[in-house]
Amino acid sequence: MDGMLSQDEINALLNGVDLPEEEADMETDFLSEDGAAADAAAEEVPGEIKDDSLLSDVEKDAIGEVANISMGSSATTLYSLVNRKVNITTPRVSLSDWEGMMNEYERPCVFIQIKYTAGLEGTNILVLKEHDVKIIADLMMGGDGTNTDGELGEMHLSAISEAMNQMMGSASTSLSTMLGTMIDISPPDASLVDLNAFKSGGDIASFLDGTFVKIAFKMQIGDLVDSKIIQLYPIDFAKNLYETFMGNQLEALEHIPEPAPYEPPVQQPNKAEQSVPQQMNTPQMTMGGNGMQQQMVMPQMVMPQMATPQQNMNIQPAQFQTFSTDYSGMQSNENIGLIMDVPLEVTVELGRTSKLISEILDFAPGTIIELDKIAGEPIDILVNGKFVARGEVVVIEESFGVRVTEIIK
Repeated sequence: MDGMLSQDEINALLNGVDLPEEEADMETDFLSEDGAAADAAAEEVPGEIKDDSLLSDVEKDAIGEVANISMGSSATTLYSLVNRKVNITTPRVSLSDWEGMMNEYERPCVFIQIKYTAGLEGTNILVLKEHDVKIIADLMMGGDGTNTDGELGEMHLSAISEAMNQMMGSASTSLSTMLGTMIDISPPDASLVDLNAFKSGGDIASFLDGTFVKIAFKMQIGDLVDSKIIQLYPIDFAKNLYETFMGNQLEALEHIPEPAPYEPPVQQPNKAEQSVPQQMNTPQMTMGGNGMQQQMVMPQMVMPQMATPQQNMNIQPAQFQTFSTDYSGMQSNENIGLIMDVPLEVTVELGRTSKLISEILDFAPGTIIELDKIAGEPIDILVNGKFVARGEVVVIEESFGVRVTEIIK
């Protein structure tokens, strides 16, 4: 075998068709060897530490779910910044140390530190490749992502810090919804790090001096980036995140109301059966000349009588009074006073805009929404939703007002 499956063999496996005996034996050997290799690869990943006492598999799964949802909203934000399709795959959660990071990640790379200021306590670090940062920065500045020559400078670090600020802001909003508590972050701090220049990770962040949690994502940006992004957590922070997440899930389950006991519906008699009376005749005994005879009278149904059309009805066409179009004697405004006190809703419209649902979900305090009106342009005045006038905004003492400048005819 050359290690490959033919199309016929794949179709047979998918459709449940039995393969010839020789091919089936070879197929079984191939699958078993490949499966054993996959198991060995899953058990021995370079740079990962196996220690369930620090972080169990259940805790890893929960943290991975939280990171997956957070990065999902971050991908949407990054898409709006670079105007390219962004895909961030399901994360892989593991334990690592500084030596494992040195052996796994290329150098130099960009470290972005994010500190939580509300809801959670701790710091996490995002690690991106230098080339990926150059592409993202170029796209954010209106380029096509190919201007990556030269060294990474302050302009690139400033651009990636702003991108991470918005991405992690969206992630914090998702975490707030998921954990049931308000979560906020401080502005991220990006720096170019040569891993060889540090003997210990503690020189960058204290929690990198020992074992920490590593969450690896595969990130794709159009056809420009197909790389890996890593998020590093302190173990205490990861456990706190797990406990908050599980506590919120349990609390949500406790508030689910119990279903009401099932009560079978009361069967109502058929109205048609109620409207049609039935008359049952009992057997009658009669005496005949030859002795006693028994006469059975079968049940009879009494049907309602149908109304028959009456004969010789006097039917005549309808006659109407002639309609006059003379309005000279009518006063059109004599009853206008009846509706003078009817309230109408006056709306002053500063401007409008259209947003995608994904953009609206990213709204947060401080978000700026650009409208379709130019500064100084007259605003619209609507009465019950009807456009009737234009005006300009004025200030009356401490309140806003509108001076009407044009009546729409």
